[in-house]
Amino acid sequence: MKLPPAPTPEEARELALAVLAADKFPAMASMDGDQPRLRPVSPVRTELFTVYVASLRSSGKTAELEANPKVELCYCTKDHDQVRITGIAESVRDAATRQSIWDTNPLLRAYLKSVDNPEFMLYRVVPNRVRFMREWALEYSEVTL
Repeated sequence: MKLPPAPTPEEARELALAVLAADKFPAMASMDGDQPRLRPVSPVRTELFTVYVASLRSSGKTAELEANPKVELCYCTKDHDQVRITGIAESVRDAATRQSIWDTNPLLRAYLKSVDNPEFMLYRVVPNRVRFMREWALEYSEVTL
């Protein structure tokens, strides 16, 4: 099988954004002490490669992010193209951002009942590295942030 040529930086960026649009439940890795933990997440907003993820104050994910904010998100399409976003999960306390996300997310509203519910945690994953890989390419292309 002949592999396609590596994408140009411009192509890699567009292909990576398409992968993010296609995968609604990426996996997010965080650290629990020295043990990596991986779980599917449902981003509540995505702005280019900055991803917002909701959590509950009482969840293990929140404890892990508070102890070590380094994370990696992995998006994968049905054709196995993938994007890996390495970044820092920052707690979002800005009332306008929290309200805007709250207003567009019926699941949050149904479950938590109020944007002021102390269980509602919101994190912004700020990327410091984004990589794209086509299925079977065997190497990643760096994506320009």
